[in-house]
Amino acid sequence: MATRTIGFVGLGNMGGPMAANLVRAGFAVRGFDLDPASLETAKAAGIGIAGSVPEAAAGAEAVVTMLPAGRHVVEVWSQLTAAVPAGTLLIDSSTVDVASAREAHALADARGCPAVDAPVSGGTGGAKAGTLTFMAGGSEAAFTAAEPILKAMGRSVFHCGAAGAGQAAKICNNMILGISMIGVCEAFALGEKLGLSQQALFDVASVSSGQCWSLTTYCPVPGPVPASPANTGYKPGFAAALMLKDLRLAQAAAGTAGASTPLGAEAERLYAAFDGHGHGGQDFSAIIHMLRGPGEQP
Repeated sequence: MATRTIGFVGLGNMGGPMAANLVRAGFAVRGFDLDPASLETAKAAGIGIAGSVPEAAAGAEAVVTMLPAGRHVVEVWSQLTAAVPAGTLLIDSSTVDVASAREAHALADARGCPAVDAPVSGGTGGAKAGTLTFMAGGSEAAFTAAEPILKAMGRSVFHCGAAGAGQAAKICNNMILGISMIGVCEAFALGEKLGLSQQALFDVASVSSGQCWSLTTYCPVPGPVPASPANTGYKPGFAAALMLKDLRLAQAAAGTAGASTPLGAEAERLYAAFDGHGHGGQDFSAIIHMLRGPGEQP
């Protein structure tokens, strides 16, 4: 059986490990990135290096993109759809606004290319371990074609609906995450002032009605969950600046849809303040320092 070839555009902190997992799964991957250091890391992982977006896509049965923002996705997909033959599968795993995702789908449709918006949850750790969750939007046929590729990079793959549905699921999920992390951080800050040990609060809440992922998997204080970023100086993980980006996307979508999201709006405000204090590069759970009050920021 011939080796299946995948093009990959965007080989940064997320895209690089994802592309490396495709190589480990037996795909031939040819990638492109504007950053020379990312290209060197990708080359060491067995990824073929292309000099441009069209070169990365040449001869590939599918192309995956992992890019910073919606404008980048539309720009790169404009180049892709001008270069690839009809029938080439296009997958975008960036986290972008729903409107940009649908614009990218329209470009693919006009070229006769099946397309899937498939943002991820799981952070850099999940990208490296191949345990990401993919939330996919697109036709049933496009999803069926994309599923084996996505499963080579992740543990869980969900078809959420038509074009843009993957992005909608991602921003709704991360709004829950941002809100719940603030709630967990506030509870620990309050418990500390009441003389309650962090371990005691964790032991109770982790098996009671306060249980949630932000507590039991990503606990924002060191000790109770050894694998959480709190135990490594809040090295991300999932950076606070990226959480802020997702909360802003959620608020923009809420405004367009006419949805009321007051807790999402407050979470955005708090993460904007944390980022504004210069902590956007820390893990998003580090917001506990700000929530403890003045003088508690790292």
